[in-house]
Parts: sequence; C-alpha cells; structure tokens
Amino acid sequence: MIDFFIFVGVLLCVLITFIFYRVFAGPTLFDRLISMGVIGTKTLVLLLLIGFIYKRPDMFVDISLVYTLLNFIGVLAITKYLRRYKTDGY
Repeated sequence: MIDFFIFVGVLLCVLITFIFYRVFAGPTLFDRLISMGVIGTKTLVLLLLIGFIYKRPDMFVDISLVYTLLNFIGVLAITKYLRRYKTDGY
C-alpha cells in the first residue's frame, strides 16, 4: 500500500510541475491565481499522503489544516488586491 501512496505522490509532483507552467505563462492574472490555488490543493493532498506513508496521519492532518488556512487567506488577499487594482484602472 505504501508503494501506491509513493506512486500517487510522485504523480502529484509531476502534475504540480505542469500547473507551474500555467502560473508563469497564464494569459490573465486570474488564471495565475486559480493555478496557485490548485497547487495549494495538490500540496495539501501531498502532505496527507506523506502522513500516511510515515504512518502519522494525525500530525500531518494538523499541518495540512494550517497550510489550507494560509492558502485560503493568501488567495483572499491577492483577490482583494487584484479587485482594487482592476477597479482603479491601472
């Protein structure tokens, strides 16, 4: 079962690298923002997989919850900044 978790973790890392392309070459700022949110979500799943690999999911669930809250607050802050930036006309 651990081999399956490692395979899924490697697959998630590969998917994250593909999404980084959208972050750097996104046609709009909103595409880049959504891509960063997707990377945050995949990183959350990757943290939980690491917890199952090390047989300590309780500790990694706490870490992933904190990471999720930080990711959510960051996306809200960037969205608020972009909304203000867009309405000012710059």
